[in-house]
Amino acid sequence: MSHNQKVGRWGEGIAAEYLQKEGYALVDKNVRTPYGEVDLILKRDEIIVFVEVKTRTSAGFGYPEDSITPRKQQHIFDCAEHYAQEKNLEHWRIDAISVEGKPSGKKPKITHFEDIL
Repeated sequence: MSHNQKVGRWGEGIAAEYLQKEGYALVDKNVRTPYGEVDLILKRDEIIVFVEVKTRTSAGFGYPEDSITPRKQQHIFDCAEHYAQEKNLEHWRIDAISVEGKPSGKKPKITHFEDIL
């Protein structure tokens, strides 16, 4: 596993932990679809929430959420829509979580963006 993959998996773990503390229930993670991977799938009330997690260890390349381009947004939507159709889900949305920090550093900064599409 590359350094970037390790940092990404760490960020996904931080995001899942954060969301669970906020009342979300983890349904699945790293789900593969024909359109790519969904980082996290959670449930809150009756809504399934697909979460794209972006992690950066420094601000050298901008904020993590800056990497969610229109092309990436379409990719995320296609993944979520495919999963929702397979599972016959009616109520769902797509969120993003920005994680800024390092696995060995102090507490990371977490920003939750709800209903990004």
